[in-house]
Amino acid sequence: MKRALPFAVLAAAGIMAVSAHTPEERNEQADVAALVAAVLESMPETDSLTRYSSLTDEDFEVVAKQLDVETAAIKAVVRIEAGSAMQGFWAPGVPVANYSKTLFNRYSKKVKGRKVKDGKVPAGLKGYALREWTALVNARKINADAADMGTYWGMFQIGGFNYKLCECSSVQEMVELVSDSEFSQLEMFAVFIRNAGMLDALRKKDWRAFARKYNGPSYAKRGYHTRMAKEYEKFSKKSKTIEK
Repeated sequence: MKRALPFAVLAAAGIMAVSAHTPEERNEQADVAALVAAVLESMPETDSLTRYSSLTDEDFEVVAKQLDVETAAIKAVVRIEAGSAMQGFWAPGVPVANYSKTLFNRYSKKVKGRKVKDGKVPAGLKGYALREWTALVNARKINADAADMGTYWGMFQIGGFNYKLCECSSVQEMVELVSDSEFSQLEMFAVFIRNAGMLDALRKKDWRAFARKYNGPSYAKRGYHTRMAKEYEKFSKKSKTIEK
């Protein structure tokens, strides 16, 4: 079974849906068609039993090629944002979610969102995961959009308030994509850093510049840049060892 189509493919499909009227437009659509075919051909297969819990090296390589960055660089970000487990889900269909009451209060004043009165906490969660999803579900009963915007999602911990930078029409669409699979989360990360102006820093492995934008003003105090740099070195050495 194929994974969900990457954002790049979906965007290309949108371009192809527009009728071409000039030779230039027809040539452009032909180029896009070739690109879509190439991406579809390179997309990895996935097993429905593991699609929520693990990403393969091939998965990372597909997106690394799209971004023209090192696979080790992307893995370094995942390792710091998602922890040693490097997972984007706490249960099938239940993405990692870190709810912020401070952000919820901020966006509640700006957004008149939906109220999800019948929301239920996903079954099977324990400890920290249970606490975060309980808080999120309760907040959704008051203002679901503000609650989702005030939550950091998935293995890359992208704030819901960034949904437009992820090329989503709403925060609800962003949550649906994050809930689809870890590969969807990986593709969303690619779109996000490109639109947020972080791609160049990641290509250069300028971890200070990347962490400043990705993690905010407190990045240095929490050592995000140095931790990412160390993880990059580990993944890079491991990759070179495998190649040999």
